[in-house]
Amino acid sequence: MKRIGILTGGGDCPGLNAVIRAAVRTLIRDHHIEVVGIQLGFEGLLTRSIVPLTLETIRGILPKGGTLLRTTNRGNPFEYPQRDGSCVDRSAEVVQNIHELEIDGIIAIGGDGTLRIAQRLSDLGIPMVTVPKTIDNDLAATDYTFGFQTAVAVATDAVDRLHTTAESHDRVMILEVMGRHAGWIALYSGIAGGADIILVPEIPYRPRAIVDLIEERQGEGSNFDIIVVAEGAKRFGGEETYLDKATRRLGGVAYQVAADIQNHIDMEIRVTVLGHIQRGGSPIAFDRILASRYGVEAAQLVARKEFGQMVALRGDRIISVPIADAVSSPKYVDPNGDVVREARSLGISFGDGL
Repeated sequence: MKRIGILTGGGDCPGLNAVIRAAVRTLIRDHHIEVVGIQLGFEGLLTRSIVPLTLETIRGILPKGGTLLRTTNRGNPFEYPQRDGSCVDRSAEVVQNIHELEIDGIIAIGGDGTLRIAQRLSDLGIPMVTVPKTIDNDLAATDYTFGFQTAVAVATDAVDRLHTTAESHDRVMILEVMGRHAGWIALYSGIAGGADIILVPEIPYRPRAIVDLIEERQGEGSNFDIIVVAEGAKRFGGEETYLDKATRRLGGVAYQVAADIQNHIDMEIRVTVLGHIQRGGSPIAFDRILASRYGVEAAQLVARKEFGQMVALRGDRIISVPIADAVSSPKYVDPNGDVVREARSLGISFGDGL
């Protein structure tokens, strides 16, 4: 192996730079392999946008959020969007450019979408190693994805801050966090922050159940309530809430919950949407360490020519699994699982009346 490319795809999250740094240091220092960065994910393989990654260029990036290489949610070469709204397959161009750029293998860092593209390129003969990245923590092949714990810490801090103002003003405070199909951020931050109600995509809520709990707490002398809701949560028998249905951009469910209950309780309701604050900023120590370990193992897989693999965390060990297996089974919150059951024992409601 003489030249390896690294790219980051999908949404950004804390820890991406830590992976890049670890992979580059390992490839250069241990294996004397040249490394180039591919800008804007797979888009950079169509535009040939590559930059050298050296020990100098990665210096100081460990604690920084975002990604040195920039990223995008668009640019799938197998379904590349056109101006007229149609899509074309440009994967052959990607394969040709990889060969002409003399890139011997690629480390792709990303979530489910990035991993699926990487798998398809692997099927076309491109040597690929992948690193799982998603703040949603929704890949079953690994115990944790980097970025998740930082997002939970940010959301928990928001719950803590809303707690004090809710108690001061006798209000119902609703915090909307990220989580399209998996409610892990809402679940973990809700428990950590002492929320009264947690709404996740996996457990449809009933507005009457939320009202009943608020009234029950009022009867016990509590004059405020904290509700943490994942952006993909939905009413029983209903559907997800979209800011833009055409692009299926989620958002606004917290306002929907507020509308569902406002005429049934005699309390002020305030909504906070945390949004991309969860993605930004410096990664916490857990994610820096996990991302660094992932980067080292990805580089070692490349050096051993063990392609078609994704690095993963199992217990305290970093292992590798086939990319195809990694994307075959998402990891959702189990409505009957230990964490949900323990949360209910703490008195937390999931809005389902149970």
